[in-house]
Amino acid sequence: MRVVITGGAGFIGQKLAAAILERGRLASANGTPTAVTELVLFDRTPADDFGGNATVEIGDVADRNLVGRLIDGTTTGVFHLAAIVSAGAEEDFDLGYWTNLEGTQNVLEACRALAIPPRVVFASSIAVYGGDVPDVIKDDTPPSPQTSYGTQKLIGEHLIHDYSRKGFIDGRALRLPTIMVRPAPNRAASTWASSIIREPLQGKDYDCPVGPHAPMACLSPRRTVDALVRLHDLPSEALGLKRTLLLSGIKAEAWEMAAAVARNAGNRKTGTVCWKPDPAIVKIVDGWPGEARGERAESLGMLPDASIDEIVRAFIDDDLVAGDNDVPENG
Repeated sequence: MRVVITGGAGFIGQKLAAAILERGRLASANGTPTAVTELVLFDRTPADDFGGNATVEIGDVADRNLVGRLIDGTTTGVFHLAAIVSAGAEEDFDLGYWTNLEGTQNVLEACRALAIPPRVVFASSIAVYGGDVPDVIKDDTPPSPQTSYGTQKLIGEHLIHDYSRKGFIDGRALRLPTIMVRPAPNRAASTWASSIIREPLQGKDYDCPVGPHAPMACLSPRRTVDALVRLHDLPSEALGLKRTLLLSGIKAEAWEMAAAVARNAGNRKTGTVCWKPDPAIVKIVDGWPGEARGERAESLGMLPDASIDEIVRAFIDDDLVAGDNDVPENG
C-alpha cells in the first residue's frame, strides 16, 4: 500500500507521517486494513527522513506533471495537506489560488487517472465560515468565507464531493479549527494562538496581535492526527453523500491561553504577554467563529480536547524541548 502526504514537511504532515509509520496499517481502497509499504512525504521543502518505508519528494503541488508522476498507479491513499495559509493567501492572491486551488485540482486529476479510485483526505478549514457567524458553528452552519483562503478551501471541498460523486476518488474533507500549539510560527493569521503559549513557555516575552478577549476554536495536533487517520479509514457508507465533516474545536480566549501557561509551566521561568493588536490580524480573526462543534464527527469518534490545559500539556509533553527553560526546584 502506497500513501502520499502532500505538505509532508509541514507540522501536521510530519506528525501524521510518524503516526502512520507507528501504526503500520491503513484501510486500503476496498476498506481492508493493509500494511503501508511506502509512505511518501511531498513538499516544497525537505521533510524529515523517517527512514524505513518513508521517502521524501521535493516539489510544488501546483506542478501538474510532477504531481501526476508522484501519485502513480500504486497509490491507494492521499492526505492532501499542502496549502498557502490564511494571511499568506490574503497577501498574495495569485499564489494562494495557484497553490490552494490549482494544486488541489492537480492532486485530484492525478487520482482520477488511477485504475482504482484512491481514498483522499482533504484538509479544509473553518475559514470557510465568515461574516456574521454565530458564536458556535455547527454541522448545519452555512459557509460564507470572507478571505481568499476560506474561499479556496470551500472550493476544494466541492471538488472532493464532485470527484467522489463521479467515482474518480473516495474523498473525504475535514474542516479543521486552529491547530495548536505549533513549535514555530507560520503565515497563518491564527499563528498567535500558538505563539501566546509557545513563546512564554520558552522564557520569551510575546507581543500578542489580538486583544485578550479574542476567541479561537482550538484543537491539539494529537486530536487532529487521530481525526485524519480515522477519517481515512472510515467506510464510505459511514459518510454517504456528505463528504465534509466539521471537526470540533474548544473555545479559548487569548487571556485563557496565557492563564493556562501559568497553570502548567511547572518550574519554567515564563515570558510575559503584552497586548498589541494588529488591525489587519484582528480583522481576519474577528470574522472567524470562536468555537466549533461537529456532532457528526464526534459521533464517528473524532473528539475534541477536554480543555485548553490539555492542549498546553500536550505541547509540553510532545514538542517542548525537555528541560528547556526549567528552573531548579530550589532556584
